[in-house]
Amino acid sequence: MNLAQTIRQQWLGNVKSDVLAGIVVALALIPEAIAFSLVAGVDPMVGLYASFCIAVIIAFVGGRPGMISAATGAMALLMGGLVRDYGIEYLLAATVLTGIIQIIFGSLKIARLMRFIPRSVMTGFVNSLAILIFMSQLEHFAGEGWVMYAMVAGSLAIIYLFPRLTSSIPSPLVAIVVITVIAVMTNASTKTVGDMGELSQTLPIFALPDIPLNFETLQIILPYSIALAIVGLVESLLTSQIVDDMTDTGSNKNKEARGQGIANFVTGFFGGMAGCAMIGQSVINVKSGGRGRLSTFVAGAFLMFLIIVLNGLLIQIPMAALVGVMIMVSIGTFDWSSLTKLHRMPLSDAAVMVITVGVVVYTHDLSIGVITGVILSALFFAAKISKLKVEEKFDAKLDTMTFEVHGELFFVSSNDLPDYFNYKVDASTVILDFTDAHVHDDSAVGAIDKVVMKFKNQGKDVQVVGLNDRSAQLINQLAVYDKPDATAASH
Repeated sequence: MNLAQTIRQQWLGNVKSDVLAGIVVALALIPEAIAFSLVAGVDPMVGLYASFCIAVIIAFVGGRPGMISAATGAMALLMGGLVRDYGIEYLLAATVLTGIIQIIFGSLKIARLMRFIPRSVMTGFVNSLAILIFMSQLEHFAGEGWVMYAMVAGSLAIIYLFPRLTSSIPSPLVAIVVITVIAVMTNASTKTVGDMGELSQTLPIFALPDIPLNFETLQIILPYSIALAIVGLVESLLTSQIVDDMTDTGSNKNKEARGQGIANFVTGFFGGMAGCAMIGQSVINVKSGGRGRLSTFVAGAFLMFLIIVLNGLLIQIPMAALVGVMIMVSIGTFDWSSLTKLHRMPLSDAAVMVITVGVVVYTHDLSIGVITGVILSALFFAAKISKLKVEEKFDAKLDTMTFEVHGELFFVSSNDLPDYFNYKVDASTVILDFTDAHVHDDSAVGAIDKVVMKFKNQGKDVQVVGLNDRSAQLINQLAVYDKPDATAASH
């Protein structure tokens, strides 16, 4: 497929579903963008402008068609201190710098690091996000009566039952429209979008952040920008992978990283805060039929259309309708099969998944949970492959004692290697056979050096045999014992 065909497919290959899905996403974006603005300590319009700008820009420059990017909670949590201590202008400058850092990371092909995130961490990421989405909806029930519960239940009923009639219109959109009509006709006393915050009917305008352009300013915003860039890319790349799996399609992760950077860079000049991919909104988009770049563009454009043109109607939408949509998202996001497989998984994988979920739910920070999960997985893996075994074989005729070493020799396992040998063997020649072992690093070479020298101090003739090519090369480069005694044998 050539470039023109690819562009046509990504923009015009699924027009009806993309447009309808984008409308649903735009409606669901509004309360979240407002809520995240409040978390960051800024005016609600800052989050809304960010969601509009990021979604529209990422539709053109992102690497994952059909994925939704906007203002997010994880990013908002990192901004509070900067806004509180220095004000909104410094946040806008930090957003611009965040974009620059992400563009650099994308150019350095940071997406290669995705291979180091195990499946158990990915599952924990998805499940914890589903829990957070559900928990975030509970606050909307505070102070509400039975009407709120009834409307949420009605919204969920429409979402799950309407597809049995037809799938031509996304059921979440139908639920929002029906529940809104019912609320307006019955004059129901429940919270609406208008209760979330004041929405001004103005477009964002281009403006440079009003800050001193000096080294002191850089010192203030750089730590925040680095944190925002890393958290944003972690969430975006993980979300991209999840959408890949949901749609059974591939995507350019490095292009996505650069696209996120471009979107944040531009957004900072239009009064918006830094954002990243949103798995909840992306799931809404996919489940509503959105697959192309058009769905992301419509989500951002229709969001601003609602605020500017349909403001009067927008503020009447009951939160119950949107809560129902987000509960649907949390249910659909959670990997329920992981619960049934939990007892069959290796204990280390199960522990990593559960701990990842626990850390994310406790900290409300997806990046901390993912990093914790990756570190634990690395530690468990290192412990698993660090087990060594040394077997002794004595040959009285040749007066030799052969020690066969089995396992992976690296900085974790090699520290104990010298303890596996009996240095007072009754043989004139000692053979160290590494046929079933592999030498990985300098720590392993140092441990072998120590074993060889201990035997030589006992007056033994020591031969090192069975090294594969890579191990022999490492030994020849780093070992200090008499290397001519070492014999390399490829295997």
